[in-house]
Amino acid sequence: MKHFQIFWAFLKVGILGYGGGPSSIPLVHKEVVDHYEWLDNNEFSDILAIGNTLPGPIATKMAGYIGYRVAGWLGVVNAVLSTIIPSIIAMIVLLVSLSNFSELSWVNGMTHAIVPVVGVMLAILTWDFVVKGKKDLGWKFNVILLVSSLILLELLNIHPAIVIFILLVIAFTTTSKQEEKEQV
Repeated sequence: MKHFQIFWAFLKVGILGYGGGPSSIPLVHKEVVDHYEWLDNNEFSDILAIGNTLPGPIATKMAGYIGYRVAGWLGVVNAVLSTIIPSIIAMIVLLVSLSNFSELSWVNGMTHAIVPVVGVMLAILTWDFVVKGKKDLGWKFNVILLVSSLILLELLNIHPAIVIFILLVIAFTTTSKQEEKEQV
């Protein structure tokens, strides 16, 4: 039953994740945290952060890890295939079809209408992470991290993987210092 659930959850992500990785992330969250409860918000946040530091499409990386976590190596294969097969089929069908219909106004309208929907989905997920950060870190530290990240990513054009790596180093060193104090 778990294998079918994995297949179905990531097939929906593969089919409905129009726009690539960023639009897939809220869908993965909905399936694995809200619907099937394979992960909690903290685990999902960790997987998303680590997945963003690695090369390649985020949806397949997350599918692979979550599939492994839920059902081992067969779960990896199942989740990754169910994530990429819809894209492969859709690309073949759409590229052939779109080249014939690309000048039609409804095709252009459909493409432009998806962008705000994906933006809203990402904003909702972002707000969930901000609320979680407030609960775990408090507003002051959360706002400092948000503003610092915004400056590093947008104004200084530092790659997100470098920012995440720096935050991981800070978290590990802070945690180990706290553990040393507790042991004394």
